Amino acid sequence: MSMMAILMPGGTTGSNTPVIFAVQIAAFIAIFYFLLIRPQRQMQKKHRAMLEAVKKGDEVMTEGGIIGEVIFLKDDRMTIRTAENTRIVVARAKIARVLVTDGVSITETK
Repeated sequence: MSMMAILMPGGTTGSNTPVIFAVQIAAFIAIFYFLLIRPQRQMQKKHRAMLEAVKKGDEVMTEGGIIGEVIFLKDDRMTIRTAENTRIVVARAKIARVLVTDGVSITETK
């Protein structure tokens, strides 16, 4: 008896191979979606909600690590005061988190 006859019991001809292949592809896509795509979308949704909730007077930290107080808001930009007379205009999307006055993060994207 050959080794192939032992590995393939019952004389399987391979007629259900396309079905098995389709099930494997569907399982791969489902795993990919639930492990990568869905969590990324949820994180983007939280970040968008945080950016919409930012208001004048909030203390924020940019992705570059600059911390300052929001003094002016526009649709896609905001001006933050980082020191007594220093004002920086940053893109709203580059705000990483909103801070409480004692430095503890209340909203974080990562």
